[in-house]
Amino acid sequence: MKHPRTVVFVGSSRRDLRDFPESAKDDIGQQLWAVQNDREPKDWKPMPSVGPGVRELRTQGASGAFRVIYIVKIADKVHVLHAFQKKTQQTSQRDIDLARRRYREMI
Repeated sequence: MKHPRTVVFVGSSRRDLRDFPESAKDDIGQQLWAVQNDREPKDWKPMPSVGPGVRELRTQGASGAFRVIYIVKIADKVHVLHAFQKKTQQTSQRDIDLARRRYREMI
C-alpha cells in the first residue's frame, strides 16, 4: 500500500487553518486526506492565477466560506500555500497575491 503524501504548510497556513470553525476544519481535513491519497477532493477548482497546478479546496458552512490553496506537483508533497475565510463572491486580490508569493518562494 502506498503511503499518503506529506502535507507541508507554508507560512501561516497551518495556524490560519487551525482558526477555522470545527466543521470547516473537518471538511478541509477530509479533502486534504483525499489529495494526500491521490483521490479527488469533493469541492475544488483550479487556481491558474496563482500558478500552474495550483488548486483551491472549498467548503461552505453556517459560519461562512473557507478556502485552502495548495499544490501537489512539487517534490510529490501537498504544499498548503494559504488558508483563509472568503468574505466576498470573488477571491480577494490580497489572498491571491499571498498564495502567489508563497508559490514563487517554493519553485
